[in-house]
Amino acid sequence: MPNAARPYAALVTAMVLLAVTACGDRGGTSVAAPAGAAGSQPAAAGPRAGTASPPAAGEGTSGLGRAPVTSTSPTRAGATAGSRYLPVPASRSKLTWPFAAGSIWNTPIGSGARYVPVRIGSKGLGTDEDWFVVTSARDPQVPTYRYASFTKGRCTGSIPQPQAQWHPELGRPVRVPKDLVIPDATTTPYATPNNSSAFLDPDGRTLHQFNVTARCRPGAPLYGYRVAKQDIYGDGINGGHLGSGLSSIGGSIREGELTGDGPIRHALKVDLWGNWLYHDRATGGFRWPASLADSVAPTDYKGRSKALRMGSLLAIRPDVTPEQLKITDPVALKIFHALQDFGAYVVDTTGWDYNTLCVEMSAKTEFQRRHGTDISRYRPLQDAVNRMLGVIQVVDNNSPGTIGGGGTRRAPAAPPIRD
Repeated sequence: MPNAARPYAALVTAMVLLAVTACGDRGGTSVAAPAGAAGSQPAAAGPRAGTASPPAAGEGTSGLGRAPVTSTSPTRAGATAGSRYLPVPASRSKLTWPFAAGSIWNTPIGSGARYVPVRIGSKGLGTDEDWFVVTSARDPQVPTYRYASFTKGRCTGSIPQPQAQWHPELGRPVRVPKDLVIPDATTTPYATPNNSSAFLDPDGRTLHQFNVTARCRPGAPLYGYRVAKQDIYGDGINGGHLGSGLSSIGGSIREGELTGDGPIRHALKVDLWGNWLYHDRATGGFRWPASLADSVAPTDYKGRSKALRMGSLLAIRPDVTPEQLKITDPVALKIFHALQDFGAYVVDTTGWDYNTLCVEMSAKTEFQRRHGTDISRYRPLQDAVNRMLGVIQVVDNNSPGTIGGGGTRRAPAAPPIRD
């Protein structure tokens, strides 16, 4: 994290300890289970035991052996990016592919990546919905209040943003489209979504970010926990995922990325059960680029591998192929290649024995429209993700100076932003 961001990170850490807003909290702050999923109850209903086998022991091995390079195999680390990534667009839109080319979200894994095996025993994949809202000068300004409850009843009262007493700009109104509705949490079915959000200001560059966002009716105030502003042309690190302090929109699956022909050209974001994350007093349970961990990390993080903490970059080693994992579904292949070429940052906890992928709300809707089912019910992806988690590892030397491990990149750099 840039040094200039550290004072704010410290403030957010203190405030989160008071506000207890991070996902994975004992107070019901779990990501909602997908409808119909096994054990789709609040965390209080009791965790399920993990069932996956740990990856093969020994740093630097995938447990599958070195794979032959075939026409469908991903580009090897240390080699020039392969034809799967051609042609590279000459430019990109900040609205669909934000942040600087050197951002953590846009930097591919490098040949210098040092992989460490870890255990993630949870099965299944749900979604943690992020909201990206582009506003205009015609949209009305509305007050923003702290959410009243993490469970049902978020849109009540007029509690000021607590951090605005130190940062007055975080208490100011935000432009919001009049008809926008971000639903409340529900009890039947039980759903307490994080609803991390980013509102792009009419200036075209300032992102106003929130966690536990809700706007229960058109024209009403906006509720949530407001965090620091971010520049959409900047590094994109800080944001509304308050289990880590990471971006509300960086790393989110965007519209067209699961349904179109092209690859996913950025790192992903995932939420894991706290049982797999490591905590000690020295690290606080997090690592760069995260600036904090859940307020309940000292009691709820029970992992044994120090490499796997909040903020870790997960990735599939370059010697693993889709053929070895028997992955043929086009959607699952997109996730496989994204994990191998860019990785996925751990940004929140689920609060129960499950995994979630951060997906922008319009992409979730698009997927359901295209496939006739929710991502959490799409069986080919569910089965493939379970196999991917069996070989997933941590890029242990991911750092500000060696994002993705450094070295020759597995995929082309992001092109310039054109708007």
